[in-house]
Amino acid sequence: MNRKKILGSHVKRMLSGVSDHGKKHLSEVETDLLQTNLLLEEAIEKLSRNFMAIHDAVNAQQTTIRLLLDGGTPSAEDKAKLEAMNEQVSTYVNAAITSMQFQDMTSQLIDRTLKRVTGLREFLATLGTYGAEMDPESDNDAIVDLLGKVSMALAIQSLELRSVLRKAVSQKHLESGDIELCIRDRF
Repeated sequence: MNRKKILGSHVKRMLSGVSDHGKKHLSEVETDLLQTNLLLEEAIEKLSRNFMAIHDAVNAQQTTIRLLLDGGTPSAEDKAKLEAMNEQVSTYVNAAITSMQFQDMTSQLIDRTLKRVTGLREFLATLGTYGAEMDPESDNDAIVDLLGKVSMALAIQSLELRSVLRKAVSQKHLESGDIELCIRDRF
């Protein structure tokens, strides 16, 4: 293989590597953001539903409370309803608190997304640094050597980034059970 073909091969491999790594990291960022959005939607829906149920239960108690304030005596049925409503409100409050614990999982997803974006920025900075070092007057051997160093540096950065990223986010000890959001590793 002549020098021109070797140089072309190195340039092609480096550009393909940059493209592949960049697309993979951006795909993972997209996946994490979509999952974050789903978690937030679910949490907000549960919070809204439980707060409305709390509001309805409190309103239902108002009739009996008004009766007591006016000096009346609640019936046995009203007393039973008040007792049941206390348990209902407690259940709704616990469900609302559980829904707020989704914040921990979304925080983990956002943290992982930020690490990917930071890793991608460092990846591109490495390309810029090596590009600035490249002398346009260099001979093919020097360019091939530099491209080899760039490829190696990018591969190492990609491995380092992959090693710091957790594959799953989880929320432990929820009253409704442990939750784990599995993320497929694409690398």
